[in-house]
Amino acid sequence: MTSALLAIKINIDPVIAHVIGLEITWHGLFTALGVVIGVAIATWFARKAGYQEDTIYNVALALVIGGIIGARALYVLEHTSLFKDDPGDIFAINTGGISIYGALIGGTIGGWLYAFIRKVPNLPRGADIAAIGGIVGMAVGRIGDIINGEHFASSTSLPWGVLYTNGNSPSFLAGFVDPQHPAVAYELIGDLVIFLALTVVYLRVQRAGVTFFAWIFLYGLLRTLVSFLRLDDVVLVGLRTAQLIGIAAQVLGIGGIVYLLAVPPREERTSRAQRRRLVREEEPATEEQTAG
Repeated sequence: MTSALLAIKINIDPVIAHVIGLEITWHGLFTALGVVIGVAIATWFARKAGYQEDTIYNVALALVIGGIIGARALYVLEHTSLFKDDPGDIFAINTGGISIYGALIGGTIGGWLYAFIRKVPNLPRGADIAAIGGIVGMAVGRIGDIINGEHFASSTSLPWGVLYTNGNSPSFLAGFVDPQHPAVAYELIGDLVIFLALTVVYLRVQRAGVTFFAWIFLYGLLRTLVSFLRLDDVVLVGLRTAQLIGIAAQVLGIGGIVYLLAVPPREERTSRAQRRRLVREEEPATEEQTAG
C-alpha cells in the first residue's frame, strides 16, 4: 500500500481529441514535437558547420521520412500478430506502436542515401550533427510514451513508480494494478545525458564521425540496461530484441570510434604524404651530390 500511495499516478487519456475522424494522441503529438525540436537543434549545428540551408532541410526531410517508415516497419515486424486481423492498422501510426530502433535505422538510411545521391560534402560530420538532433527528438517523443502507458515494465516497490489509472490507458487495460518501473522515463533521462555527452564529444573531438558512433554506442548501452525492466518478449538467451540490437550497436559503435581515431581520413593521409614529399624536395643537397 505504501508503494501504491507514493507512486506517480497517471490518469490521462492517451487520446487528446478526434478531429474530422482523425484521432489525435499524446503519443503522436510528442512524436511530432520531437521531430521538430530535433530538426531545429540539428539545423543550428549544421549552420555553424557551414552547410547550406537547402541541404540542411532536404537531409532533415529524408531523415524524418526514413525514420517514420523504419519505426513503424520494425514495430510491425516485431508484433505481426497484432495486425493479422486488420492490416489497415499498420498505417495508424498516430495511435502508437513504433520502434525507436526502427526509427534510428530508417532515419540513418534515409539521410545517408539522400546525402550520397546529392553528394553532400563531409558526410561523417553531417552524421554527427544528425545524431545530436536525433537524441533530443527521441527524448521529447518519450514524453508521449510516458503519458500513453503502452510500454509495460516490471512492478516496483520504489517511491517513483508509475501507476496508470485511466480506463483507456494500455497499461490499465492490460490489468496492471501495481506500480511499474518508469522505464520509459529512465530512457528519457538517459537520452538527455547522451545529448550532453555527444555535444562534448562533438566540440572536443575533431575527427568527423566519432560523435555519430558514440551515439550508436551510448544509446545501445542505454537500451540494453533499461530493457531489463521492460516486459518485452525474451527472444534469445534471456535477452529481448532491444537488448540484442543494443549489444550489436555497442560493438558497432566502439568499432567505428576505434577505426576513426586510428585511421586518418583519406584527405589527411594525402595531405601528410604531400608534406613529406615537399620536405624531401626542400632538403639541402648532400656533399656527394654537390661534388657530383
